[in-house]
Amino acid sequence: MGTTGPPGRTEPTTVLYVHFHAPEGALGEGTYDGLLALLAEVTPVVQALPPDAALMEVRGAVRYFGHDPAELAVLLRVRALARYGADCTVGIAANPTLARMVARDGPPGAVRTLPGGPGREGPDAVAAFMARKPVAALPGVGPATARALCAYGLDSVGRVAEAPLPTLERILGVAAGRRVHERARGIDPTPVTPDARARSMGAEHRFATDELDPGHRRRALLALADGLGARLRGSGQVAQGLKLTVRYADGSSSTRAKSFAEPTAHSPDLIAAAYALHGALGLQRARVRAVALRAERLRDGRAAAHQLSFDPADEKARRVEAVVDRARERFGPGAVGPAAALDVA
Repeated sequence: MGTTGPPGRTEPTTVLYVHFHAPEGALGEGTYDGLLALLAEVTPVVQALPPDAALMEVRGAVRYFGHDPAELAVLLRVRALARYGADCTVGIAANPTLARMVARDGPPGAVRTLPGGPGREGPDAVAAFMARKPVAALPGVGPATARALCAYGLDSVGRVAEAPLPTLERILGVAAGRRVHERARGIDPTPVTPDARARSMGAEHRFATDELDPGHRRRALLALADGLGARLRGSGQVAQGLKLTVRYADGSSSTRAKSFAEPTAHSPDLIAAAYALHGALGLQRARVRAVALRAERLRDGRAAAHQLSFDPADEKARRVEAVVDRARERFGPGAVGPAAALDVA
């Protein structure tokens, strides 16, 4: 086993960002849950990042197993391949932001770390690593935020790091400006939060080519949300929230989430929320590789109250939905669906 070091000395935090690659298409729900369980065999401090990634804090695991973080990463990769046929890219650093950045664009099988090792990267090494990265590569910086920064010439992480904090606060607002300022300098105090992954249900659509057409993306979201609604109703569950993940051609991604005023499995509610989240990203010329929706914080539909509506259109839509569900149950999930989603590819 490893040692804890001299008395009074605090060992550096070591974070692994693990991005799984499915052998074909998207990871299935069961496969993803199994991969999370595999990570938990190494450390209990695992934070799920659906639909295909996770964070791990392995400081204790390094001591317990007597292996350094890179060796643990290789072990995880071998196990993921052996059990699920899923390869992974692993970034190793002192905090979640740096670990994500190190793993970014890594091919399947890559295990990457910063010079010096987690917790011992000097400020010069971090600055050199971050300097030339495009600002959109920073976790949490979506296309709209990146455009706002680029409009002021802050198109690289290095330039954002050198910009005065008050300038960033004026451009992005106080909270967002401070957060981006810290992340650009490699500072991220956010802990890895272990979770049992709240019950959820997800679906992803990968485009045949990088998609520029917002109309085509909306049709893909329509198909995903409609399918999620059918699966929720079929399992007797309702969702308290919806999360949208958009993955871009450069390997980066944006995530937005919405909580519902009341839990729902009604497809029009899910579709409207998906459209709103997509619109909030402000995508214009973004090259989108995939979109994913996840219905979150699921609960038993029988215990959820539904506010009665006096809108005839809403009541009619729910009756039609029940008929469609019966048709799908009898003839299969592809028997009936939104006409606008038929040409999604």
